[in-house]
Amino acid sequence: MSVKKIGIIFGMENTFPPALVEKINGLKVENVTAEFVKLGGVKMAEAGGYRVIIDRISQDIPFYRAFLKNAALTGTIVINNPFWWTADDKFFNYALASKLGVAIPPTVLLPHNQHPPDTTDRSMRNLIYPLNWEEVFSYVGFPAFLKPYSGGGWKHVYKVHSPEEFFHYYNQTGDLCMTLQHGVEFEEYYRCYVVGQENVHVMHYDPKAPFHERYVKNPPPTDPKLFERVVKDARTLCRTLGYDLNTVEFAVEDGVPYAIDFLNPAPDAEITSVGQGNFDARAGVDSRDELGQLGAAFNEMTERLAQAYRDLEGKNRELASALQEVHESRQRLALLEQLKGELAKFVPDAVKKLLEQNPNATELEKKTVDTVVDQCFQCKLCVPHCPYTPPHRWQVDFPRLMLRSRATRAKTDGMAIVDRVLANPEAMGRLGTLSSSLANRANRNRFFRA
Repeated sequence: MSVKKIGIIFGMENTFPPALVEKINGLKVENVTAEFVKLGGVKMAEAGGYRVIIDRISQDIPFYRAFLKNAALTGTIVINNPFWWTADDKFFNYALASKLGVAIPPTVLLPHNQHPPDTTDRSMRNLIYPLNWEEVFSYVGFPAFLKPYSGGGWKHVYKVHSPEEFFHYYNQTGDLCMTLQHGVEFEEYYRCYVVGQENVHVMHYDPKAPFHERYVKNPPPTDPKLFERVVKDARTLCRTLGYDLNTVEFAVEDGVPYAIDFLNPAPDAEITSVGQGNFDARAGVDSRDELGQLGAAFNEMTERLAQAYRDLEGKNRELASALQEVHESRQRLALLEQLKGELAKFVPDAVKKLLEQNPNATELEKKTVDTVVDQCFQCKLCVPHCPYTPPHRWQVDFPRLMLRSRATRAKTDGMAIVDRVLANPEAMGRLGTLSSSLANRANRNRFFRA
């Protein structure tokens, strides 16, 4: 009988893949072995020798995704299906879920803010312009979340409370295709691991908390009817989408669980993220084939890792806390240095000189203030670099402050003759008309042209 190989293809993970391979091989199941997938050039339509491949990274590596499709074509079982994973996107998921009776917040797909690569305005002639934004905002409502139509990791996700705030962030999305979804003001939030389209492990989750604290420890009990609805909807979604490993997130408002995110076919499973209780959860294994052996290996490996973690938890707690404080301090320092470097571009030399002479100075001399004001030409290049511009609560508009300062100075000190002349375009025009004949005469004289 030929050996059946189980392969794992992965990226940034350091502990899970080697532990899985070690545990499967440690079971010593006859004619079953596990290993890391090794790849070079992939020949088309040729089998790679694997009965099962667990995919943890192909969403980021097109080469891996293409290899997995070829492997599936030649009979390999790939977890999860690379063809559907490639075709799937979150906006389609929302539409499909609404057809299945799963609660979904009102969601609208939006055109790109900027043209995608290698396209022009002629490529967009089917779009309505201008877009009826009032209709979009009326349908979705505020608050709302502006987020990519596909993808994950909370990248390019913005919570907006008004049309003005929406456009502020929408204008930063470049050529990304975005959706606008009504923001559920949730009282409870759940993240569900779904394994084999049947086993559902419901976890209390707080997306507003720091990343390492989002899985809630010692949560309050869940209403039985709500729990049943969450489990039922999670199964419905994963069975319809065909994912054997996935997470489904629900935000609960007024007792209704709204499905928010359910395109996570390679979900995070680190114990430091999900917490001890969730890490210890097990899925039932009934099958005795190679997939059943794989499931048993998952469970036994998890138990061993959980025990090791419990042994080390007490010793590592203080060290982890200290490292976290150091990391946060470094982040704050790096941010301050970045802000210092960016803002230094717009600080006049007179101000720099004053601060070098007296670092504790709290006020500028009038002469220095006038120098700063006179050096502002209303280019507004400072606006994207200043951290206190809208929507920050301070609402600092530095160019407008410079204009106000000039107006105040003109009112209190008067205006110089040069400033008065330059501020009167009609007078400058008449003066230019008078000097035109002199300029023409000078241009006809060889002496002035030399």
